[in-house]
Amino acid sequence: MSMAGRMVRDARRRAGLTQRQLAAKAGIPQETIARIERGRVDPRVMTLDRLLEACGLGLESIPRLGIGIDRTQIRALLRLSPSERLAVAIANDQHFVELRRSIRRVSE
Repeated sequence: MSMAGRMVRDARRRAGLTQRQLAAKAGIPQETIARIERGRVDPRVMTLDRLLEACGLGLESIPRLGIGIDRTQIRALLRLSPSERLAVAIANDQHFVELRRSIRRVSE
C-alpha cells in the first residue's frame, strides 16, 4: 500500500466513513478511492486534498525529522563533560534572561 493510500484509508476510518460515503462527500468515484487505498494508483495532490478534506483533515507541510539539522553543535556539546555542559546551559539561560529583559524594556 502506498503512503497516500494509507493516509486516505486511515483518514476515512477515523472519520467513520465507508468508501461510498467518502466518495459522495468528496465527489470522487468509490472505485477510484478503492484503487488509491490499495495502492494501485497514486492520486494527484488536489485529489488527495479533497479526500482528506472530506474526512475533516488537510494536507500540511511539516519538516521531516532529522533533515536539515546541523549536528555539529550537538556533537560539540556531547564532547563536553557534564560540568562543562552545565556551564554552557547556565550561560545560555543568562543570555535568554537578558534578552527577555531588553525586549520588555523596548515594549514598555
